Amino acid sequence: MHVFVTGATGFVGSAVTSDLIANGHAVTGLARSDASARKLKDAGARAVAGSLGDLETLARAAAEADAVIHLAFGDDFSRFGENAAEDRKAIETMGSALIGSDRPIIATSGAAMLQSDNPVPDEEAAAHEPDDDYPRASEAALESLRKRGVNAIAMRLPPSVHGVGEDGFVPILIEIARQTGASAYVDDGTYCWSAVYRADAGRAYRLALETGARGNLHVVAEEAIPFRQIAEVIGRRLGLPVVSVSGEDAAAHFGWFLKFAGTDMAASSARTRERLGWTPTGPGLLEDIDQPAYFETAMPDS
Repeated sequence: MHVFVTGATGFVGSAVTSDLIANGHAVTGLARSDASARKLKDAGARAVAGSLGDLETLARAAAEADAVIHLAFGDDFSRFGENAAEDRKAIETMGSALIGSDRPIIATSGAAMLQSDNPVPDEEAAAHEPDDDYPRASEAALESLRKRGVNAIAMRLPPSVHGVGEDGFVPILIEIARQTGASAYVDDGTYCWSAVYRADAGRAYRLALETGARGNLHVVAEEAIPFRQIAEVIGRRLGLPVVSVSGEDAAAHFGWFLKFAGTDMAASSARTRERLGWTPTGPGLLEDIDQPAYFETAMPDS
């Protein structure tokens, strides 16, 4: 199968790319720079120059592929609204190129802040509706494509996709702890995160293509890790106190990140495992982050 992948050299995307190629698939990756193009070539993939804003390039590459996997998303949180708008337009553009076929587009979404009556949301849970606080509209774009007959799949990643070298939520927490002098959790620390190891996530994307899966998929290995346990590992590794914060103190400590630190973001993947035949084998989050290398590669700024 020939797969067009955006974000193909990113933290998760590189795992997806290598897993696809190792299993006999051909990959064309979107490359924003010469360095990214070289990485793709070294991995055995073909590069097409462009960015998410190059809609003609996206449409052409999607039309030439047997499937599309979309992982790219701007990493500048100060431009989150603009990034969300760009993401939505990119999904709509690539998906439109697949109308009239059964070729899938798999777009990356999040298992955070799902709308569900269940304590641990499953694959049937509704996505968070885009709003001023969280304007990401990946799943809204996918739903629009489904109404037009496109095989549009939401790959929901948990709050933590972990592994040495990640640039996601755990490194942000590490830097907040360094800057504030304490590793904190909100209230009693029982808000839970779900998590998955990077290589397991990469394999799930490939299995989604090979099994012909549809709808929403949860790339979740661990359903519910209490936030306090994450804070305890960070505090011990940094030699900092582990403290509870609430109300205004929590807002002062976490800033914009409070919406993630103070929200239950557990999620179930039982249906996804059954549908894909997917069994995660990587280390758990607490084990993985409890190593020196994780703190050497944390982001210099958050």
